[in-house]
Amino acid sequence: MKAFYADHFVLPLPAGHRFPMEKYSRLRDLVGSLATIELMEAPPATDTQILYAHDPSYVVKVIEGKLSAHEQREIGFPWSPQMVERSRRSAGATVAAAKVSLNEGIAANLAGGTHHAYRDAGSGFCVFNDSAIAARTLQREVNPNLKVAVIDLDVHQGNGTASILQNDASIFTLSIHGENNFPFKKEHSDLDLGLADGCDDQTYLSALNSALDQFDSRFKADCLIFLAGADPHEGDRLGRLNISKEGMRQRDELVFQYALDRQLPIAFSMAGGYGKEIESTVDIHFQTIKTALLFQEQY
Repeated sequence: MKAFYADHFVLPLPAGHRFPMEKYSRLRDLVGSLATIELMEAPPATDTQILYAHDPSYVVKVIEGKLSAHEQREIGFPWSPQMVERSRRSAGATVAAAKVSLNEGIAANLAGGTHHAYRDAGSGFCVFNDSAIAARTLQREVNPNLKVAVIDLDVHQGNGTASILQNDASIFTLSIHGENNFPFKKEHSDLDLGLADGCDDQTYLSALNSALDQFDSRFKADCLIFLAGADPHEGDRLGRLNISKEGMRQRDELVFQYALDRQLPIAFSMAGGYGKEIESTVDIHFQTIKTALLFQEQY
């Protein structure tokens, strides 16, 4: 299975910044120990690909370093050339994984899931929306008739993705998230399921099963983009849900099994994860990779 990485494009952050930049290199180190994974450097998303999902004036501001102080605060990162390059690579990794999945069944982005980025603004540590960019790129560069679904299981609603794609009937957006968590103004995905604080494994997995059934009856996808956020885990300091490590594994199994049963290509990204201990977040992400490998053999 191919896994695309961009952790060596490091974003310079102030001391004490809460974004867990270190988790990406730690994850790549673990993934590199798996004989059946082919690690590949993420290509940068091109301007053209980014513009499939973003407003030209916003893209110019990002590239040229003309974001206002307020816009940088909304993103949560100070502007730097490294921020631009890392954002390009993170989006390019999902584009590359999505294209590879069409031929190989499953492929991974060891970062990505930047679902809070809107068409004309960044937010919540997200500059460019990799899922929206990848979905549109598949349609523009591979097959204009491709129907794509974004299954977002990060604990935070994929508000930017929902907003960018809200009037696009060819791309289905599904988000299962903490109802009382960030973002506090939710957008309308094609299918939203908000969960109460403290939600346990049984409630979560039942909600996911129900959502996949609804999705299946409403949309016939040709391929999937899956945001496998680690932040629903009980050890996450921002998650507010109570999902065990085993519950997270079963979540991933349900999504990969859904794709396998229908022979749908699936590209997945790591999305969020803010464990009280960084090791717990890396462990959940690594578990997702290992679960994917079990299914990749069956494609």
